[in-house]
Amino acid sequence: MTDALHRLAQTCLDAGIDAAQPARVVAESVAAADDTLTIGGRPPGGEDSSVPYDLTAYDELLVVGGGNAAGTAAAALETELGARIDGGVVVSDVPMETDRVTMIEGSHPVPDETAVDGTRRLRELLADADERTLVLAVVTGGGSALLPAPAGDLTLDDLRAATEQLLASGASIDEINAVRKHCSATKGGRLAAAASPATVAALVFSDVVGNDPAVVASGPFTPDPSTYAEARAVADRYDLDLPDAVESWLSQGVAGAVPETPGPEDSAFERVTTRILADGYTAASAAAEAAPDEYESVILSTRVRGEARAAAQSHVAIAEQIRATGDPVAPPAVVVSGGETTVTLDTDPGRGGPNQEFALAAALELDTEGAVVAAVDTDGVDGASEVAGASVDRETVTDVTAARCALTDHDAGSYLADVDALIDTGSTGTNVNDLRVLVVR
Repeated sequence: MTDALHRLAQTCLDAGIDAAQPARVVAESVAAADDTLTIGGRPPGGEDSSVPYDLTAYDELLVVGGGNAAGTAAAALETELGARIDGGVVVSDVPMETDRVTMIEGSHPVPDETAVDGTRRLRELLADADERTLVLAVVTGGGSALLPAPAGDLTLDDLRAATEQLLASGASIDEINAVRKHCSATKGGRLAAAASPATVAALVFSDVVGNDPAVVASGPFTPDPSTYAEARAVADRYDLDLPDAVESWLSQGVAGAVPETPGPEDSAFERVTTRILADGYTAASAAAEAAPDEYESVILSTRVRGEARAAAQSHVAIAEQIRATGDPVAPPAVVVSGGETTVTLDTDPGRGGPNQEFALAAALELDTEGAVVAAVDTDGVDGASEVAGASVDRETVTDVTAARCALTDHDAGSYLADVDALIDTGSTGTNVNDLRVLVVR
């Protein structure tokens, strides 16, 4: 019976990931007929609506972008638009075969030289755009690492060191990206400035809680509300040991010696339109709908955040409540959640990521018979590991001491591998944040 519950959890996770696949999302959101291109989705903070573009107003249609889902999204755009696309450059860690868009493979979550070169080529393409150019800009989770362009005299090594510090600090993604934006020549709206006066349609696959496009991929085509002073405050708050060059650059920014990132009043955004095509709710709703008819399904929240271990305790408490009282839903039940948990690294980490740490912490707490907890990162890569996450029950932990040591050492992946609890999807080609499924018999 427990094996069947694990299979059900996996079925729900698969359905969520499939629903956020760019091929499916783009087919539902982007269409071209005669001389009109129509793009659906939601404006930030709004409801679903379509934006039409008169293709006769443009001499050139380009596709650019970066992130985990950018490669698959670019391939999907080629399928939908074909010869209407005149060219483009996309940087992704999941490259695809494309005919009209140049695909460049970079690394994630820490940037590499290939991504820097790809970003340079993308910026050069945008610099040649004019008012008769229409740019479809694919912005997805992972774009912060995959669209690197060191600002000023900063180097790739500076960016890599700063990124590693930020990811280990326990800072929120908003805080992390506030620093990244102010060390970059692409983030915080700078690609919009590079593309001006072209018309830009930003197509966003959101991997952040709340879907703020200024945070997704560090907002390359979105006005930046953050400042150098706020970036400097993040570094101080988490006592980051940033490279000297980064410290100096942020200090110059605070002093006004270098220009701020472009804000909402900047003319660069006058011809930029943003649509959210997929997000954590896209995956969570599909996961909930995949539950069998005899199971009651509910979406707990797609905005779960904070430390992974604390979130695990809350989910276990919900399983206990379901079994004890039938609230918030009577068993048999499937409870789905999304969002992004974090792990503060206070020691050199072993194997794992936030979802594996969530799963092992849940397994240690879980004392409910007939309950399974599964958690994955929808891009298939949990943190810096090579797996998506894990699926656990109360029998997963056979050695409590070893499991607790693994948590303390941030080595959840090693313990979960030993008990065959890991979920390995491979790179999925999408990224809409974490997805968790709780099944109670």
